[in-house]
Amino acid sequence: MGQPHQRDEADAGKPPLGIGMVGYAFMGAAHSQGWRTVGRVFDLPSRPVLAAVCGRDGQAVRAMAERHGWAAAETDWRALIARDDVDVVDICTPGDSHAEIAVAALAAGKHVLCEKPLANTVEEAETMAAAAEGAYQQGRLTMVGFNYRRLPATSLARRMVREGRVGTLRHVRVTYLQDWLVNPEFPLTWRLRREAAGSGALGDLGAHVVDLAQYLAGEPLAGVSALTETFVRERPLPGGTTGGLAAVSAGGLGTVTVDDAALFTARFASGALASFEASRFATGRKNSLRIELNGERGSLAFDLERLNELAYHDHTEPLAHAGFRRILVTEPDHPYLEAWWPPGHGLGYEHTFVHQARDLVHAIAANHRPEPSFADGLQVQRVLAAVEESAAKNSVYTPVAV
Repeated sequence: MGQPHQRDEADAGKPPLGIGMVGYAFMGAAHSQGWRTVGRVFDLPSRPVLAAVCGRDGQAVRAMAERHGWAAAETDWRALIARDDVDVVDICTPGDSHAEIAVAALAAGKHVLCEKPLANTVEEAETMAAAAEGAYQQGRLTMVGFNYRRLPATSLARRMVREGRVGTLRHVRVTYLQDWLVNPEFPLTWRLRREAAGSGALGDLGAHVVDLAQYLAGEPLAGVSALTETFVRERPLPGGTTGGLAAVSAGGLGTVTVDDAALFTARFASGALASFEASRFATGRKNSLRIELNGERGSLAFDLERLNELAYHDHTEPLAHAGFRRILVTEPDHPYLEAWWPPGHGLGYEHTFVHQARDLVHAIAANHRPEPSFADGLQVQRVLAAVEESAAKNSVYTPVAV
């Protein structure tokens, strides 16, 4: 990397790409980090400019804008998408508003990045995917924010699967476990209300691992058999502004209307088998995502708590010295690492959002559909819907709609 002043001079002649973000809490901060950093790390075809951020609380959103470097603050998302200095609308709001904002932004001629899950229902996701397809004909692009695809280790795993290093896939097993809801006194925030979040651990965590499993396998899930459970069915009502995964209680109780945990088996289109577990009640687990793929020629395993590492077993080696080995994913020829630090110097969670911004900027410049697309997000939504349908029918095997 060059020095900051050299990069500033090089970027000065590049066309600006105005970013407008709706939502400013946990994901808003993460996306801000990505947009603010990407041009100082990667050589981009255009220059991302943090034009405006939007939130309903004027004082809070102005403070966020100042903290994260946004040039302006809005309190109405319609005003944000109408701004001439906004080319990309980045949606970081709860799922109940994704469809309305995305469709309006595309109609206004903007590119759209939308946080996962794409929507709260299949019907909303279908509307968004249809709008995205129409907008693509007008040169407007869309992408879903499944950021775990953007880790160098998971990107390397996808490359190795594509190269045939595991051969024909047999098994995929995934767990995504957290414990921030174990305390029954934690307030009833929007993430625990179906009308705002769509679902609970299933949509919050399950959407990530469904996308990651399909991405690494290179094929879609065809059907599921599922169980879901809500362990704490009433919680204190929240008071004041909530942010991230923190909240305070205002007293009184409300009903939890989403799942606390989801467990399901699945079959890929090829016949490979999969198992998934998503829970926000796994005591002692903070953000534990693990995935393993087993094939005829080898296996790959990834653990988010060791996110610069990938475990690989080559089953074609002689048994006398075969076994899982650690690949330290920090070399310049590993995905995304050509612009970062010397070998052995690892990256972190926040870098996935830098890589996400990089990929979208390049796609816009080339008018090339970025991945994951709204169609990919719709497919994940259909898997989540099949899980809920199966769980409601006492785990009956349920095909994923095509």
